[in-house]
Amino acid sequence: MDLICYAYDLLAILEELKVVSCIFVGHSLSTIVGVLVSIIRPDIFSKLVLLCVSPRYLNDVDYHGGFEQKELDQLFDAMTSNFKAWCSGFAPLVVGADMDSVAVQEFSQTLLNIGPEIALSEAHTILQSDLRHVLGNVSVPCHILQSSKDFDVPVEVADYLHTHLGFDSIVEVMPADRHLPHLSSP
Repeated sequence: MDLICYAYDLLAILEELKVVSCIFVGHSLSTIVGVLVSIIRPDIFSKLVLLCVSPRYLNDVDYHGGFEQKELDQLFDAMTSNFKAWCSGFAPLVVGADMDSVAVQEFSQTLLNIGPEIALSEAHTILQSDLRHVLGNVSVPCHILQSSKDFDVPVEVADYLHTHLGFDSIVEVMPADRHLPHLSSP
């Protein structure tokens, strides 16, 4: 599935709810979906609040997205070979707590509920996408919130976004660990 499909889904929901203007708040994948919607319909969002956002997770020649292809291939292999074990290992890393934490248990259960086939498909879609080329088309103000220690999205990505977004943006690096600061440092 292409990420633009998610953008059209979000747009359909906003239209069904008759939302004419709002502030969009998104995390991770949903932030890019909001960015795409803001390009399709710049009138619908008065501001984008982007939490731990990345237009590309894969490192490139002049871009540090956080992962090498070999690391992503290992992640995909782990998901395929033993999904339950992968969930149990991945959840504590992303949340930033041990498996006894309620937040880690809930996140792990969410991953398990998604199921291996859908989770693997989504992981490929998210982690292999590259939407850097659309950033210059954003025409609404953006507030980029970034965890200071996010192993999925390095702080350099927030700086990259700030430089490449087509409109005003501010970056705020939060003293928070991991990719889910709303769980690790609420």
